[in-house]
Amino acid sequence: MLKSEIEIAPVFHRLPERIRAHAGICFIALILYRVMRQRLKLAGSPLSPESALADLRRIQRHSVSINNAAPIQGVSTIAQRHADVLAALKIKKPSNDAQLTLL
Repeated sequence: MLKSEIEIAPVFHRLPERIRAHAGICFIALILYRVMRQRLKLAGSPLSPESALADLRRIQRHSVSINNAAPIQGVSTIAQRHADVLAALKIKKPSNDAQLTLL
C-alpha cells in the first residue's frame, strides 16, 4: 500500500532509531492519505488525494518587501475549487490580513 499509492521509495537505514523514525513517518503518511481519501469520498468529491493535493499546492504564502520597508505578507487568492477541496477535507481556509492575487 505505501509503495503503490503513496510511492514511498526504499530507504536503507542501519541505526535502530532511524529505522523506527522512518517507519513512524511512513505510518503517519498512510493514515493521512486514508483520512484524506475518506473525507473526500464522504463529501462526494470526485478527487483523489493526489489530485486534491495538486490543487492545494497552488495556494502560496507571500512576503514582499520593497525598499527595505516592513514586509507585507499575504496568501494567494483561493479559487472556488481550492475552497471546495478545503471544505471537503474539513480544513480552515488559510487567512491573512492581505490576500494577494497571483500574477
